[in-house]
Amino acid sequence: MGREGAGNDIVEIKVHQRRENNVGSPPPYQNKSVFKKWVPWLVPLFVVANIAVFIAVMYVNDCPTNSGSCVAPSLGRFSFQPLKENPLLGPSSSTLVKMGALDVARVVNKHQSWRLISCIWLHAGVFHVVANMLSLLLIGIRLEQEFGFFRIGLVYVISGFGGSLLSALFIQTGISVGASGALFGLLGGMLSELITNWTIYANKSAALTTLLCIIAINLAVGLLPHVDNYAHIGGFLSGFFLGFVFLIRPQFKWINQKACPPGYIAPPAKSKHKAYQFTLGIVALLRGVNVNDHCSWCHYLSCVPTSLWSCKSRQVYCQSSQLGNQLNLTCLSNGKSNLYYLSADDLSKVQQLCAQLCS
Repeated sequence: MGREGAGNDIVEIKVHQRRENNVGSPPPYQNKSVFKKWVPWLVPLFVVANIAVFIAVMYVNDCPTNSGSCVAPSLGRFSFQPLKENPLLGPSSSTLVKMGALDVARVVNKHQSWRLISCIWLHAGVFHVVANMLSLLLIGIRLEQEFGFFRIGLVYVISGFGGSLLSALFIQTGISVGASGALFGLLGGMLSELITNWTIYANKSAALTTLLCIIAINLAVGLLPHVDNYAHIGGFLSGFFLGFVFLIRPQFKWINQKACPPGYIAPPAKSKHKAYQFTLGIVALLRGVNVNDHCSWCHYLSCVPTSLWSCKSRQVYCQSSQLGNQLNLTCLSNGKSNLYYLSADDLSKVQQLCAQLCS
C-alpha cells in the first residue's frame, strides 16, 4: 500500500516479518547433541577382571608350598617367586602356563587355541599388571566415553587376539602373557580414529604428534629383550584397521539417510580386516609355521642386540637324579646342586627349577 503526505511523497511498504517457508531454518534434529557421551563401565570392568585374575593366579601359585624361597613371605600363599626367577613380583612360569599363558607348543601339539585369548587376561607380576591397567584406564575410558562399550570391547578383544596370533607365529619358544597387545590395539584405533575424524579436531597437529610419540616410545620399549614386541605390533595393526570401521564419527558433509531418495541403500562399511586373514594365521600357527624361517630380519622387530644385552635366550641344562619324591638337580653351568621334594604332579616344574638353580 502507498500513502501520500503533504509536501513530501512518502511511500510506505509493508513487509511480512515471518515467512512460512524459511529455507534457512534448521531441522529439529540438529538441535540435539550430535555426539552421544557414554558412561564408561566396560573398561573399569576389564581392570577389575584383570586384577581378580592376577590374584587368582597368585593363589594357585602358592609359592611357600611349591618353591620354598619367596618374596614377601608374610603374604602367605600370595607371596611372590624369587626375584631371580621373576623380577616383576609375580608367579612362576609353570603357574602361568597352567592358568592359560600363550605356549606355542601346547597350541600346536595339543590344539589349545583358546590360549590365544586367555593369555591377554594374565600378567607376569605386580609391576606388569599395574602398568597395563593404568594404561588401560588412561586410554580406554576416553574411548568408551566417545564410542560406547560395544565397539571398544570388540577392538580390545580382537586386537588382543591379533597380537597373540602374530606373537605365536614369530616366537616359538617361551611363554607370553599380558594385555599389551589389546592396549596397542586401542592406540591403533585412536590413530585411525584421528585420521578418519580429522576435520572435527581443533588441534590436529598437536593431537597427532602426541599420539605418534606415545606409539613410538612404546614400540621402542618393545625392542628390549624379554618384551614381546610382536604382540604389540599385531595388536596395533589390528586396532588400526578396526578403527576405520568401528570408530567413525558422522561428518558435516555426510547426507542424512532421512533425506535420501526412496530405495537408496547406503553401502555398508567395509572392514580392512578380512576373515580369511585371521583364518590363514590360525591355520599357519596350527601347522607349526615359524615365520622367522621365511624372514631373516623379522627378529629385529622384537629385539635389537646391543653391547648392553643379548637377544638370544640362554639355554640351561641340569643333571637330575630322583629317588621317590626326592629330586636332586645339579646345574651344569655353575655346578650348584639342590634337593627338591616333588609330587607326581610337580614333575613339569623341573625345567623351571633348573632355570632358577642356574640363574
